[in-house]
Amino acid sequence: MLTTKQTVLAVVTLCTGIAFAIQVPTSDQISIASNDRSDVLPGFGGAGDEPRAYRPDTSSLDFVYHNHEDMTRYLRATTARYPNLTALYSIGKSVQGRELWVMVVSASPYEHMLGKPDVKYIGNIHGNEAVGRELLLHMIQYLITSYTTDPYIKWLLDNTRIHILPSLNPDGYAASKEGTCDGGQGRYNSRGFDLNRNFPDYFKQNNKRSQPETEAVKEWINKIQFVLSGSLHGGALVASYPYDNTPNAMFNSYVSQPSLTPDDDVFKHLSLTYANNHAKMSRGVACKSASPSFENGITNGAAWYPLTGGMQDYNYIWHGCMEVTLEVSCCKFPPAYELRKYWDDNQLSMIKFLAEAHRGVQGFVMDPNGGPIERAQLKIKGRDVGFSTTKYGEFWRILMPGVYKLEVFADGFVPRDVDFMVVEQHPTLLNVTMQPSKPPPSSPVPSESSGLGERIDEHSQQKPTVYQSTTTARTAAIATSSPTVFNSAPSNADLPQYLHNSANGTTQEILQGLKDRLVFTN
Repeated sequence: MLTTKQTVLAVVTLCTGIAFAIQVPTSDQISIASNDRSDVLPGFGGAGDEPRAYRPDTSSLDFVYHNHEDMTRYLRATTARYPNLTALYSIGKSVQGRELWVMVVSASPYEHMLGKPDVKYIGNIHGNEAVGRELLLHMIQYLITSYTTDPYIKWLLDNTRIHILPSLNPDGYAASKEGTCDGGQGRYNSRGFDLNRNFPDYFKQNNKRSQPETEAVKEWINKIQFVLSGSLHGGALVASYPYDNTPNAMFNSYVSQPSLTPDDDVFKHLSLTYANNHAKMSRGVACKSASPSFENGITNGAAWYPLTGGMQDYNYIWHGCMEVTLEVSCCKFPPAYELRKYWDDNQLSMIKFLAEAHRGVQGFVMDPNGGPIERAQLKIKGRDVGFSTTKYGEFWRILMPGVYKLEVFADGFVPRDVDFMVVEQHPTLLNVTMQPSKPPPSSPVPSESSGLGERIDEHSQQKPTVYQSTTTARTAAIATSSPTVFNSAPSNADLPQYLHNSANGTTQEILQGLKDRLVFTN
């Protein structure tokens, strides 16, 4: 087991003021290790003396490097063997024509689960940084083989769609050499471009010609609204968070300065989640005597060294996806016999990091009839980087505990401000109903027909409907041991079962289940 904690209840709150709970498995229910298991690997203990564990399926995936053909065969064989948990697709091709494979691992691999977040991992953006590529293949293997035996993994896959892109730069990988810890051979794509300097940049114009691999990622994250992302690199041991770039005109200072986002508290928490669950990262030990050390194993990207055109800044600013750069090995392309050690070091971090997508606030933005509002623009007051709703009206935002105000804007609707509360590790469900900025047109009432055809009697039309903004939702202290029930709702107001454990149903169907029983009037 990982740690000993009480089972928690995920308390969720509607903007109407009703609270209910979803039970979420905690660390004491994560059966990654077991005292009677023969496949427990020694070397790193979790809480107490309990060992950290890994369940290898060596008949399918060994600890060796897989070239593109081997990786393709493994991914195809895996999705054929686990069709109910995996789906394989390509987001495009590299310059040399290699597929950029993505494997979805989820209880609903082929369809988006309404109200449940999409997250992603990307590896090997620098072709010679090969450890992350293999870690992601083993991550796939671990998730699918643990689904039926590990309650925490089952919960994660039942409530999350995990997209894993093992190699964004397969051409660079093909040009790299095992055992090379430093240097740039294979770092770039086959045209000589650094893909992590090839994205649009908020602070400075990026004039580098966009590459096929970069365009594939841009199109991918434009189609799927990812909530959380990790990009796996090598050459250091640190979790680096945005911003990577800085508004300062020059990069020539001897000591780089931090460039902090409005969500700096969240990014530090995400980075610490990875570093603290890693076997070594949180110690902050430098890889070499001449290399920098990082307090608690995390750093602001620009404070380490500023760069233009980075992928994590693009994810955050352009699409509201919180991405962290995860440097997972001091050696960029270590010998294959060390891969098991790297998996042991990173396994728990990789799982716990993804689960953070369920922290903060999530919900739906809808019209008065319960229909979803697509591309509504949302912003947390005081945090100027916004995000938007999906075509189903869904939204997610990772936030730390506190009281916040959500600002919502949508074309044709009156802007809304909604107060809400976030508590530790309990996602808040907040559904926002928008009122039209203009009343819907009334059906014309025809008068008696004349010889010139029908005419409309303007005096017979209905008066315009006057819309009054719904009063801002009340917030209340939410107990961590039991759900909060507001006095205006029946004490047995339960969450409809299909809201939290089904991939089926439309927004309208879900909200209809809440309509009659979860009503709060100020």
